[in-house]
Parts: sequence; C-alpha cells; structure tokens
Amino acid sequence: MSVILPLKRLLGSSLLITAALASGCATVAEPTEVPILEEAVSVPEPAQPEYIPVLRYGRYTLVELAPMAAQRDLLLQIVDVSVPEDARASVADGLRHVLKRSGYQLCESDSVITELYALPLPLAHLHLGPMTLRDALLTLAGSAWDLQIDDMARQICFVRSNPSDIEQEPASGMPVSEPVLTFPVTVTGVRS
Repeated sequence: MSVILPLKRLLGSSLLITAALASGCATVAEPTEVPILEEAVSVPEPAQPEYIPVLRYGRYTLVELAPMAAQRDLLLQIVDVSVPEDARASVADGLRHVLKRSGYQLCESDSVITELYALPLPLAHLHLGPMTLRDALLTLAGSAWDLQIDDMARQICFVRSNPSDIEQEPASGMPVSEPVLTFPVTVTGVRS
C-alpha cells in the first residue's frame, strides 16, 4: 500500500503538468489586413463639458450658480393659487390674483379685453395648480383668447384668437348656436 500512494501522486501531478502545458500551447491566428479606405473618415471630437460653476452648500450638497429656467422666463414659474371665494368674482379678479406676485400686470387699454374681464369666474377656476403661470393665465382666459406678453413693460394682454368671430355674432350679442337634434322617446311598461 505504501507503493500505491506515491504512484497516485505521481500520476496526478503528471496529469496536471500535461493539462497546463496543453492549455499554454494555443495557436494564434494571423492578423488579417483591414482595407484602408481612401476617403478620410472624420471622427467627432468628444464634446468639452460646459463649465458650470457650483458652490458647496452643506456637506453633501452642491448648488449650481446659475438662474433656473423659471427665473429667466417668468411665465415658467410654478403657481398654485386659490382665488378667494367671492360671490361676484370675475375673470379679471382671477387674473389679477394669479399675477399678484409674478412680476407681471394686466393691460387694460382695449375695450375688447373688458368683455373678457367682465365674465364671471367659473367655480372650477377658484383653485389652479400646481401649473406654470402661462398655463394658469390661458386656463382663466379660455380658448377664445390668445396671450400676448410685453416683456419690456411686463404686461399681460389678451386678444381674440379668431377676430372673424366678432363679425359672425348676431346683433343681439349671442353667438350663433348649432341646431340640436332630438329623438323621440318611447316608454314601455308604464301604466297610465
């Protein structure tokens, strides 16, 4: 039994050596030549990252030293307003309330705008937001009005979205409505 144990060790070690030698003798394929194109291919240079100044603000917070988009374009600021519930609140009251701290004011020079301003404020418009200031103004005015901004004077004006609508209205001031289709209703199973 003493002779068998060294033979097993010798056989096992020779197998390991053979496996190591066999794995080290791998053939390498010859590199193939890549045809060179006559046209010059331009490789885009990696874009240089834009320098953004930051300031460490606390242990783990870096603050970018640049104005936010809503600070550059004031109509992008987010508003969440609740108009006080007044029995006679008008669209003008709602617009003034939304613009209260926005940096803008309403223009009141046109007589056509007074039509919009005199309309009663719908109950659905008593709470607006969160949304951008532009969307809140367009919501209050409605789809019949377009928003015009005077950035120099920081004034908000509204004009009719389709000026030809004025000519199509009848003299009574009521818009022309489309005819309503009615269908006969038959009731079954009811005793009289």
